Amino acid sequence: MHVPPYYKRPGWQRFFVGMFFGALLSYWVVLFMYGTMYERQIKENSSIQAELDDAQDKINALMKDNQDLNEKSKKPVTINEIVLEIINAEDLKIDRLLLLQLESLVKEEIKDVFGKDIQAISDSDILLISAIENKSFKVDDFTYSFEIKRLIISSTIRIVAKADIAD
Repeated sequence: MHVPPYYKRPGWQRFFVGMFFGALLSYWVVLFMYGTMYERQIKENSSIQAELDDAQDKINALMKDNQDLNEKSKKPVTINEIVLEIINAEDLKIDRLLLLQLESLVKEEIKDVFGKDIQAISDSDILLISAIENKSFKVDDFTYSFEIKRLIISSTIRIVAKADIAD
């Protein structure tokens, strides 16, 4: 029995070359699709992790405050949430993932205000501003510093800040 020499026929040669390039092209398409899907999953995971960390910090602070309040009969209004808005995020070309990391770092810096009395926080608002402005936050080989433009203290602390890339 003899195997016919397909390598000498140009039709078969074109067929095998076409199969090779088709396989190569499909491999790159699958690799691209996997990469975009993986990137989307990482962004989603980071945002969910940031929300989870914030919720855990709130729960811990509020549980501690609740225990303190059970001992006292007076119930003052407390801080429940921190919202940070960076007004020049588009100018600095800060993507959503980096923005979430920066917000998480700033919230981590001032997380002690959760469950505290609003009056005590408003009396020491300069201390709160100094804690953010005097600290540099390092994310992905860049060091960011913030300048507080507006600070609103209620049950939700709203901070509007301008970010600068430090040298």
